[in-house]
Amino acid sequence: MSTATSRDGTSIGYQRTGNGPAVILVDGALCFRESSPTQTLAPLLADRFTVYTYDRRGRGESGDTPPYSVDREVEDLYAILEVAGGAAFLYGISSGAVLALLAAERRATSVAEHSSTAAVARSASVAKVALFEPPLYLDDQAQQRKLTQQLAWMIMAGRRADALEHFQSVIGMPQEMIIKQRLVPARSALEALAHTLVYDTTITVSLPRTRLAGITTPALVVDSEGSSPTLRKLAGEVCEAMPDCERHSLRGGLHDVPPEELAPVLTEFFAR
Repeated sequence: MSTATSRDGTSIGYQRTGNGPAVILVDGALCFRESSPTQTLAPLLADRFTVYTYDRRGRGESGDTPPYSVDREVEDLYAILEVAGGAAFLYGISSGAVLALLAAERRATSVAEHSSTAAVARSASVAKVALFEPPLYLDDQAQQRKLTQQLAWMIMAGRRADALEHFQSVIGMPQEMIIKQRLVPARSALEALAHTLVYDTTITVSLPRTRLAGITTPALVVDSEGSSPTLRKLAGEVCEAMPDCERHSLRGGLHDVPPEELAPVLTEFFAR
């Protein structure tokens, strides 16, 4: 493991594998390098690309300097971009997809609008961005903001297990699966990450439709044929709102696709 330093001094743990143009993989909710779909995806990309995986703040080997802000998470990703040589392709999963979009937007936004990170934005480049089912609520954000408040209250009250299960229920996980997860070996690790659910739900209301239209970075939106109608609808809305975007649906389960199905699609998009 190596570390990069974010703008606010937070240490961000990352790994690098493979050779070729840089690709940074950005995890979604409740994932970090030791427990993430990126761990099976990275080796499938490493024969064509130099692949970077990292722990988002508050997870794994990364720090978590308060107070939290979405801008700080974007700065974490830019710290990995700098390590990667200043230019990379991004692939983000779920809330990580929204972070990847925000990083692409920051590169394209004027210095006047983002003066706090202007130097970083000038020195790094997002060449292309691939997104898996970004849960980006472009129109009705009230429910997501309410969820963020509920999760924050539960975490402050020390009710990490309740916060975890409330999040799982709201995103559509079947009740029988929620009950089964109480017995999995990784349960304590999931509860330890429960505070980061506040971060993820904050991210999903951070980018309105009007700003998507200004992201000119070539984009690919991937969704699973086995996902919920809501997630697939959001994926379509995000892609339609961007000026240079293509959509690809793959065989898979609920908010998940097999890495062997995904890797060739990402390789073709990034290598084009």
